[in-house]
Amino acid sequence: MKKKKILFLGESYRADAITWMNGLKEFGNFEIITWELKTPSNCLHNRILRIFEFQFAIFKIRELIKLQKPDMVIAERTTSYGFLAALSGVKPVAIAQQGRTDLWPETSLSLPLKKIIQHYAFQKADLIHAWGPIMTLSMIKAKVNMTKVLVLPKGIDLTKFGNTNKATPEKICAIVTRSLLPEYRHTTILKAFEILNQKGIDFELTVIGDGTELPTLKSLAKKLKIDKKVNFMGRIPNTELPTLLQKSNIYISMPITEGVSASLFEAMACYCYPIVTEIPGNKSWITHRENGGLVAIDDHTILANELIWSFENKAHREQAVTKNRIFVEENANYEINMKIIAHKYHELINSNLPN
Repeated sequence: MKKKKILFLGESYRADAITWMNGLKEFGNFEIITWELKTPSNCLHNRILRIFEFQFAIFKIRELIKLQKPDMVIAERTTSYGFLAALSGVKPVAIAQQGRTDLWPETSLSLPLKKIIQHYAFQKADLIHAWGPIMTLSMIKAKVNMTKVLVLPKGIDLTKFGNTNKATPEKICAIVTRSLLPEYRHTTILKAFEILNQKGIDFELTVIGDGTELPTLKSLAKKLKIDKKVNFMGRIPNTELPTLLQKSNIYISMPITEGVSASLFEAMACYCYPIVTEIPGNKSWITHRENGGLVAIDDHTILANELIWSFENKAHREQAVTKNRIFVEENANYEINMKIIAHKYHELINSNLPN
């Protein structure tokens, strides 16, 4: 039987996208073709070029559709690739909201236009992915037809992110796995570890990922006299991540906004105790000092105190990480969740076949 073909619109190099596509290949027997904007958005000049590229993108996508004849189009981000998927002319269309809301930043001058684009994408989509409950709040506000919404995380591969931890118990072995971008507030994390260093508390901090903030953060670590204890590893293959998580006893993430974080699930699966910002996207999964720590945005002093408290309360930490592993197994198992998603796609394709 000929494989069904899906056109994926989005940044195919992102770990989230790779998880999504690989799951569809493995559990849905789909063939995946991809298309993405070629201009990076790493500076103002490129962002302007990217807008021009976006305006003509639909013509290139339609050419690819004529050539490849996909059975379905899926896309990430309701305000960009999701809009292009809605314009593509292919049915069915599934789009995924990436954050708590894709209408970001909230101060953006283009927000009214983004709202129009998003409304169109929501209307035209046959299926809308909310990777977690927090995402449904903005959808309800936008008057989305909620019968089209599937609330389910893609999940993580629990065979790779195994249930073991080999962290050195005598010291804080912390890990950060978020992109080095301003919104992830790595500076707050480094300042917290300066406090630990001044108190004579032993630690190792592993920072994984790449981004515009890397030179600034390296310079700051040196200035704070903690550079010998901070390891900036850059971008690494996802296959290497489980081992590094298993060598860590605390996971830290300090974003100012959050949808559903696969990084958090990965850390929870590997028995890392999570300390994250006290924002709605994180509060969906973490209850303060029950299964992790919640810290106010940009407060490095509270973060330092929470790191010390969690490390000193070993029995609490062990109980919390055990509870988190069970939660991930029950709610974010990649094999189970991706089978559900793949089955839904086959249903949609079959219902759109000509009689």
